[in-house]
Amino acid sequence: MQADIVPFTLVEDAEGMEEFRKANEGIEWMGFDTEFIGEKRFITLICLIQVATEHGYYLIDPIRLKDLGPLLDMLEDERILKIVHAGDNDYRLFNTHFGIIPKNAFDTQIASAFIGYKYPVSFSKLLESELGITVSKGYTVTDWERRPFRKKQVRYALDDVIHLYDLWKSLKRKLEKAGRYEWAMTELKRLEDPNLYEQDPYKEALKSNLIRSLRKKEKVFLLRMFLWRTAEAKRLDHSKEMVLPNKFISPIVRAIHSGVDALRHNRRLPNSLVSKFGQQFLEMYQQPATQEENEVLKRIPPDNSDNPKADILIEMLDLLVRYKCLEEGISHHMVMPRSVLKRMKNDKDFFDPSIDTGWRKDFLGAHIVDWFKHRRNLKIVFEDGKFELIMQEQEVESEA
Repeated sequence: MQADIVPFTLVEDAEGMEEFRKANEGIEWMGFDTEFIGEKRFITLICLIQVATEHGYYLIDPIRLKDLGPLLDMLEDERILKIVHAGDNDYRLFNTHFGIIPKNAFDTQIASAFIGYKYPVSFSKLLESELGITVSKGYTVTDWERRPFRKKQVRYALDDVIHLYDLWKSLKRKLEKAGRYEWAMTELKRLEDPNLYEQDPYKEALKSNLIRSLRKKEKVFLLRMFLWRTAEAKRLDHSKEMVLPNKFISPIVRAIHSGVDALRHNRRLPNSLVSKFGQQFLEMYQQPATQEENEVLKRIPPDNSDNPKADILIEMLDLLVRYKCLEEGISHHMVMPRSVLKRMKNDKDFFDPSIDTGWRKDFLGAHIVDWFKHRRNLKIVFEDGKFELIMQEQEVESEA
């Protein structure tokens, strides 16, 4: 232990894990966090798990420990409240490595969004605002794989969990006072859905701005390029960027129809890359589209950039939501997630059902929800120096 660090227990062998289990039988809450390294790897390496309970603070070493069973059982135990900050990455890691998802979690970042904090808010800012505590974040990027841990690493790691319980109490009290505790808990329950952590193998291609500008054959090739890169990265346990940098994808896709020579003479592409994979890329390009690929192409969001009125309407609706959020003291990005808004901008037919159910519908109200849902029929009418939003079908009905 370090003299100027809170007392803690380092758990790095089976005996230590068993002592950890016995010491924490019957606990009502636990705070946890992880330190990990994702650079130059396909699967992120969990290097350290920090845990706080009513019985003490623990640093659990998943690199040296072969069996984390007791800890994983605690994380899955719905009777134990789990307190985290920005825990979605931690959840994803536990799901990927161990096939479990923590249950009954209170994420302080998500919860704080319901009482006026910007989402996402940093842990240090939230601690300072709620508890008047300042913590150093100088070791955000460090070599957590190295052993033994340095003194400053230990202090940094413990700072991530020792205040979680007091922070939970403060946020819970404010949520209850604002009448939004149930709203927050409903949103937090979503973290337990396994589908949240499942990756669509075609997501990368479908999100690419490049795919819309290509002909069908090149679109299919782009789908295959991303799948190939992911498979290679997984096989080698390298990052996808190490296998094929993003900056080379567009030049390859746009030139592949002219053959390997076109790739070889493209000044943007390294000769080593073309020599190694050029022929393989060409063969990938020449294969006819499968039924699955044809179905995936139907999922490409349409390009609505040629409809400026639709863009203005969706932006105006979003501004109304922003204003309401400011008035009511709730994070705009929690009410209207960026991904949802972006998809509605790109696809005039898309509507996220989560806006029309639960706490979001309660907060937004029927009019705003209806405007988003039927925005294709929404119209701004200017008359006598005034303007109003109307649904075009409703206008026809009133005239009749």
